[in-house]
Amino acid sequence: MRKRKEAFKALLFLLPSALGVCLFWIIPYLDVIKRSFYSAVSGEFAGLGNYKTIFENQAFRLAAGNTMRFFCVCIPILVLLSLLVSVLLTRGQRYLQLKKSLFLLPMAIPVASVVLLWKLLFHSQGLLNHFFALLSVKGVDWMNTKASFWVLIVSYIWRNLGYDVVLWVAGISGIPKSLYEAAKVDGAGEWMCFWKITMPNLMGSLFTIVVLSLLNGFKVFREAYLVAGDYPQQDMYLLQHLFNNWYRDLSVDKMAAAAVVTGAVILMLILALNQAWAKEV
Repeated sequence: MRKRKEAFKALLFLLPSALGVCLFWIIPYLDVIKRSFYSAVSGEFAGLGNYKTIFENQAFRLAAGNTMRFFCVCIPILVLLSLLVSVLLTRGQRYLQLKKSLFLLPMAIPVASVVLLWKLLFHSQGLLNHFFALLSVKGVDWMNTKASFWVLIVSYIWRNLGYDVVLWVAGISGIPKSLYEAAKVDGAGEWMCFWKITMPNLMGSLFTIVVLSLLNGFKVFREAYLVAGDYPQQDMYLLQHLFNNWYRDLSVDKMAAAAVVTGAVILMLILALNQAWAKEV
């Protein structure tokens, strides 16, 4: 009887959150799935017609390709670079909290300020091209050539590096120091300690960091949109640009189908990562 009362109390505490999730996430997403099978104009059942339309749409293929390319390049660089920085930080414990705060500083800068920084540095007449001119090197039109894609990557890594570093440092700090001391007594070097002690104990943190980096990657659209508008240079045209343009044109059917496909791909990717990490752990 006591266990039932405790379970009932727990249910009451969880009920507001569960209702919020149903009201603001599950029900709207089910509505999106429903709309993906109907015409936005006539309201008639279209079957898989909307999905066929988006896969035949050149803009969707371009945006999806750029988004996949962005993640395939950014996530490995960000994860490996943040791991390297965190390992170097934890070697010297002095002022560790201050160092972590400095790495988190880019996340505290408003998006509008980041956009101004972009324009100041990467404009065709910006500081970077001015520096190249001093070295007698030809400047680059960063935002109107293929270089715009790499500007997007640099911005994402710069803004999210500190967040991942803090997560890595938290994982490394939880590893007992006695393991390293025992390994060094047995003659293990720095690389052996890292590979045999640090990495096995960070597999859980690795999964969390990869998933959060993947989700944070969609937020880079804000800077890209404020810098280049609705139709940026084609190498930085992402899915969010496409969704924004379809929303403005009230193409709800195409937007719903593309959202379902995107959500399904992200879900399968996270499940695959979870399965891979479960085997490793």
